[in-house]
Amino acid sequence: MATNAIDQTRRMLSLVTYLRERPGAHVQDVARAFGITEDELISDLDVLPMCGTSFRGGDLLDIDTDGDRIWWHNPDDVAEPLRLAADEATALLVAARAVATLPGLRESDRDALVRATAKLETAAGESGAASSRLSVTFEAEGGVFADVDRAISERRRLWLRYYSPARDELTEREVDPIRLFAVGHTYMEGWCRLSEARRTFRLDRVAEIRLLDAPAAPPELELRDLSAGLVQPAAEDPEVVIEVGTGGRWVAEYYPHDSAEELPDGGLRITLRTPDPASLRRLALRLGGDGRIVTPPELADSAREAACEALAAYEDAL
Repeated sequence: MATNAIDQTRRMLSLVTYLRERPGAHVQDVARAFGITEDELISDLDVLPMCGTSFRGGDLLDIDTDGDRIWWHNPDDVAEPLRLAADEATALLVAARAVATLPGLRESDRDALVRATAKLETAAGESGAASSRLSVTFEAEGGVFADVDRAISERRRLWLRYYSPARDELTEREVDPIRLFAVGHTYMEGWCRLSEARRTFRLDRVAEIRLLDAPAAPPELELRDLSAGLVQPAAEDPEVVIEVGTGGRWVAEYYPHDSAEELPDGGLRITLRTPDPASLRRLALRLGGDGRIVTPPELADSAREAACEALAAYEDAL
């Protein structure tokens, strides 16, 4: 079953209590107890050491694993009663009020958050009163995230107007959402009814979104392991060779590739694979004089034609 962000947060809070009572617990046993895979558990454990009782970075959870057992080295240090400084209380209250206004948040979660915020305001005293003069407004992606999260929890289909950079166009489609995840950007994985296939959508490219009354019914799919990155080319995918100058060396950092050979001028000859070579045409246009597609020749010709058309359009506009 797909896990949404709120469910993951609940699980991680429960995980803290569980591990405190079971020092040296086995990874396999903990994963089984929470009904998740061992990879999902390890992912949670990678996040927990960044959490703690202080916004300043102190008193963090010292939790680690050797792949077999899980150790919490400082449970007593973080068990002291929480004492918030004025700035910490203000930051927490502002964040809580902002989250409570997110569209798509389940009412039970919103009510619980409002009650917790009220208690914190009372305990914070003057700091709580000062925080009421501050507010945070989420940008569009926050609303899209909330709608997707709600659709997953309620198992409802979504309608999207989505920008596809490979085709440089907006498309309308219905999607049965499967899960939310973050790899650099925030993405939704879902079953696209337009293409009748699994697709990944970047939330900041969603121009419009609407929850539908139709139930989401994606086929049973094995969730992909994204630990190696979002794009994981297959050996049978077409090979593309790109040569970049010193100003285009960043391509090797952002695109999975088979090899990156140094060139005499300080550039790189990058060999990569992609199921959709045409999607790299925009990369070639972005590189401009800092790079060129070498092979396949039809892709190189297509990129060259696109550059000439763009230049002609620019000259006509002058």
